[in-house]
Amino acid sequence: MADNGVAARRAAAGLLDQVLGERKMLSEALGAPFMLKLAYEDRARAQRLASETLRSLERADRVLKPFLRKPPPLAVHNVLRIATYELCTGGAAHGVVNDAVSSVGANKRTAQLKGLANAVLRKVVDKGPEQWAKLRVPHMPKWLRAPLAQAYGAENVAAIEAVHFSGAPLDLTPKGDGAALASVLNGTILPTGSVRIADAVQVSALAGYEAGDWWVQDAAAAMPVHILAPQKGEAIIDLCCAPGGKTMQLVASGADVTAVDTSERRMQRVRENLQRAKLSAELIVGDALETQGQYDAVLLDAPCSATGTIRRHPDLPLVKDGSEFGELIELQAQMLSHAITLLKPGGRLLFCTCSLLPDEGECHIEDLLEMHPELEVDRDALMLDGIDKDWITEEGGLRLRPDYWSDLGGMDGFYIALLRKPL
Repeated sequence: MADNGVAARRAAAGLLDQVLGERKMLSEALGAPFMLKLAYEDRARAQRLASETLRSLERADRVLKPFLRKPPPLAVHNVLRIATYELCTGGAAHGVVNDAVSSVGANKRTAQLKGLANAVLRKVVDKGPEQWAKLRVPHMPKWLRAPLAQAYGAENVAAIEAVHFSGAPLDLTPKGDGAALASVLNGTILPTGSVRIADAVQVSALAGYEAGDWWVQDAAAAMPVHILAPQKGEAIIDLCCAPGGKTMQLVASGADVTAVDTSERRMQRVRENLQRAKLSAELIVGDALETQGQYDAVLLDAPCSATGTIRRHPDLPLVKDGSEFGELIELQAQMLSHAITLLKPGGRLLFCTCSLLPDEGECHIEDLLEMHPELEVDRDALMLDGIDKDWITEEGGLRLRPDYWSDLGGMDGFYIALLRKPL
């Protein structure tokens, strides 16, 4: 890595200030003015640096701790964390240390700590890489690790954490032939048909982007629509549709799709994605709980904790603490009850959440089947290429975890269940 990245490094530290100081999600912090004024390359590098430092935060702090008598101000600490991550993963010492020291010096509130930053990082240069390699894979915080260990066992949680630490490759859903797309992009076609790109790339520069030949969507997130198996001409409503990957899958299948989301801003993104892919759907900005009508199928990708997406959002367990999840679980239950009312006789309800917590998946379907014994879980719909029978849960849903396909780069955590209403 060339050491001309002072702007990106300063911006990355600013992102950490917002995530760790103001508890903003990284996706929100990326819209800060100091990010928007950067050149594209510096903005991308700052985002990558911040994301990888957050992923490695436990290790960075453990490497730094012996060299700090007490934690420095957060702004300084974050500069040191980013520099430590870089130094311990092959960054050029001269450029990394110089940029970090100049960043601390450029801030009037921290300028007096330039000497401290220099001294600490010289020690990291000397001892950090060796120490880094000996440290454990970073753990999720206890508020999340404890319920997951109860659900899946400590060994499986450790496997999930290993995948989180490795990060996430780029998955694409092809509009047409997946094998052809994989060949063009030098990607790998996954067992369920998604195309995986292992190397870091600029998405909009990939072949087929402008033509709308594919869209970005984790392989796990693409599975719900495969399981729903939409048919040409079916009337299907996609509740909570943003950012639109599942909507595009439904439209591409030939279904007559209505897509609903509460946010005009998020819906604009859906609109843009559909336009790029030359697909069309009826878009409604509104509350899913107030939606009316009768449909052949309902897809409910309910708002959730997003704990299944940590491999690509390492900031999430550092910003959240689980305190708001109870409200989300209640909202999911309300949405499920309402979604049933939108089904025609014989209609199908596909429920999914990108959560690892059984309370946001398995438990909902167990409760729903008790309240609505007329509903049937369609286990046969789960018998698709690439889906392991061991992933099917007791109540008939599909539990996906990050450590599945770990040899291929893992997948997002998801829960998926398909329910049928009697004729």
